[in-house]
Amino acid sequence: MQIEEIHNHRFALHHLGFRPFFLAGALFSVAAVAVWFWLYRSGAALPMRVLPPITWHAHEMIYGYALAVVAGFLLTAVSNWTGVRTLNGAPLIGLALVWLAARLMPFFGDAALAPMAILDLLFLTALSAAVLHPIVKVRQWPQIGVWSKLALLLVSNALFYLGLFGVLENGVQWGIYSGLYLIISLILLMLRRVLPFFIERGVEGQITLTNRTWVDMSSLVLMLAFWVVEVFLSLPKFSALLAALLFLLHGLRMIDWHTPGIWRKPLLWALYLSYGWITAGFALIALAKFGALNPWLAVHAFAYGGIGMVTLGMMARVSLGHTGRNVFEPPAVVAPMFLFLLVGALTRVAAPLLAPQFYLLWMEAAQLLWVVAFASFTVVYAPFLVLPRIDGRYG
Repeated sequence: MQIEEIHNHRFALHHLGFRPFFLAGALFSVAAVAVWFWLYRSGAALPMRVLPPITWHAHEMIYGYALAVVAGFLLTAVSNWTGVRTLNGAPLIGLALVWLAARLMPFFGDAALAPMAILDLLFLTALSAAVLHPIVKVRQWPQIGVWSKLALLLVSNALFYLGLFGVLENGVQWGIYSGLYLIISLILLMLRRVLPFFIERGVEGQITLTNRTWVDMSSLVLMLAFWVVEVFLSLPKFSALLAALLFLLHGLRMIDWHTPGIWRKPLLWALYLSYGWITAGFALIALAKFGALNPWLAVHAFAYGGIGMVTLGMMARVSLGHTGRNVFEPPAVVAPMFLFLLVGALTRVAAPLLAPQFYLLWMEAAQLLWVVAFASFTVVYAPFLVLPRIDGRYG
């Protein structure tokens, strides 16, 4: 059965990885941020009391929401790269249900911690195997670099649970921050692959962007060093130096990739600005190491501005292209939803620098804007994800 096979099914959620995982990820992000808003304001605890609300929020936005989008993207992209169909049908829906079951466990009390750990690690193990299989089958060994980040995320999540079970003293912190920086690393890798291509194809006129091999190689090495030093070695000055160098390298790449035409295309400027938030995150990390600002601002530059905007941007684009729609004519909601998220990132990261006395207000406003942005995506894109491709193809 070929990937381009024609189908007449009326329901297509099980056809390709982006469909169930983008829909579930978007719905979960709305629900999880709304619950976090309520927990923070009320001071309430989760039924799983061994999992503090702030720890739950951090873990679930990384290993819940972000990994759902990663799963959808990679299961779809690897199929394109290799020509081998990835999970579909019952196995795909089964994988999504394992992910969902793990997300629900914190609401069933402390006794559900072990099932949550088993389900979460089972999900990552199965996802890693599903991504690896087509790569090995066609011997596309350069793609192993992408797969290796999934494997490291599996290890990092295991560290998190070892910490929760009291087996590893620093496990919770190692697991959360490793997850954050590994997701950032994976995003940087994928942006290097796709963003110049999207820009060169998406703007009017013919342009050729500058790509520097030495920037590619040095940024990879420095990111690896930063992750190890920042998470495991606690060497703040060395972390600050590495973060500053990463800021300079990615800032140079942003200059190389800039062209005025991107600002007329929401699906381009959203991805470009997400890269900008990640680049700014490295600068904020460097400043935070010297006590110049609150380190949580750097974390949210990465998480809200970087991961939030890039995942929303990729979901919006992939969901159009892989359902047979024109990526150059996105729905009208696309620009407003990106603006909601951009204003939310500014509210969460920049506003506290200007008026720190209103920190709680800024945080709550940012949460609301996140919910509005992802709810807008869900309402408009859910039919695209559930219904078959408009050209009748399978996928």
